[in-house]
Amino acid sequence: MDTGRELIEALNLVAQERGIDKELIFEAIEASLVSACKRQYGQNAEIRVTVNRETGVYTVMSKKAIVETVEDPEIQISLEDARKIHSNAEIDDEIELVVTPKNFGRISAQTAKQVVTQKFREAEREILYNEFISKENEMVTAVVQRMDKRNVIVSLGRLEATLPAGEQIPRERYNFSDRIKVYISDVRQSSKGPIVNISRAHPELLRHLFEQEVPEIYDGTVEIKAIAREPGSRSKVAVYTEQPNVDPIGACVGQSGHRVNLISGELRGERLDIVQWSEDPSKFIAAALSPSKVIQVALSPYENSAKVIVPDTQLSLAIGKEGQNARLAAKLTGWSIDIKSESQIEGTDFLVFPVVERPAEEVYEEYYEEEYYDEYDDSEEYYEEEEYYDDGEYYDDEYYDEYYEEAPAQAAATEEAAT
Repeated sequence: MDTGRELIEALNLVAQERGIDKELIFEAIEASLVSACKRQYGQNAEIRVTVNRETGVYTVMSKKAIVETVEDPEIQISLEDARKIHSNAEIDDEIELVVTPKNFGRISAQTAKQVVTQKFREAEREILYNEFISKENEMVTAVVQRMDKRNVIVSLGRLEATLPAGEQIPRERYNFSDRIKVYISDVRQSSKGPIVNISRAHPELLRHLFEQEVPEIYDGTVEIKAIAREPGSRSKVAVYTEQPNVDPIGACVGQSGHRVNLISGELRGERLDIVQWSEDPSKFIAAALSPSKVIQVALSPYENSAKVIVPDTQLSLAIGKEGQNARLAAKLTGWSIDIKSESQIEGTDFLVFPVVERPAEEVYEEYYEEEYYDEYDDSEEYYEEEEYYDDGEYYDDEYYDEYYEEAPAQAAATEEAAT
């Protein structure tokens, strides 16, 4: 079988198995062969290489200008030589010559092999990138391969990824072939292929674990409104539902805690507090401080801060070990929280917030918010010139002309009457 036919069959096979466009490969081969030919015919030579798409036969053409005296053989040809090819050739015309070298079969075969290999690698990288970019912000299963200092190298199927120390669950141990859940936080393309950034510490990993284990969350009956997480130690999850007959907390916990225990086990025993979300900040903050009981919550919306009173026996529980419970509650709700016990606030004005003088521009912005203007903007007729300006006559040029003519006389009459 000749080389050309072998090339066509190879390209057909690659195109079918890897989804590479044959035309792109042909064009890349032709461009590479032009570069190879210029090394032989000179860098100034105008070379064109074509590959027959059916037979794989190569043809090398060189374009030259027809001149009386040849000064640069790379780009010029004499009229005499040109008329040996085309009898009607004239000075200043251009002519294309077939200049395919005798040993071009070996050169072309080498070039084709290099180009096909390069295109194959590019296609592989593109396919892998498209596969993982579709999984960005999703949870996948990874298999631990090896340790690289403090980093963990895992297999994601056709690609390896690195789980950095900062994205691991603290004190979690990884063994070869362990299957772990990871969150794909980012996918980027590089010259060596796609780079997939993964995490075990990301709050969104917890959201996806709940979607996997709790059907009510997966189908949208129960919604996760907020997550606050300290990986490997404790997390708080705020849930909500509009269905009056559904208990969002009970759905997440499951019978005898089965669902929440599965999630906690995947996170190596991370403690999970599931609380009821409310659009009322006071209720939400009180729920976020569970398991502590809350007596009263006072809010300062402008400062986005809250003051909370708890029973004396509940103060340490509300604050938590090293302040963890209060810290997670603040992160979950987005409010700054100050907690005191009943005995601590006796005889104090703890619940009174200091008066803060707000900058005038902020007050104006709040007062003249978009809704204020919408009442008028919705009525285009109100601002139409003819209606707003007394049918267009009140402020027209004739009015002003008449006014300025009569005004002096009117002013004089008024002054005379006054005297």
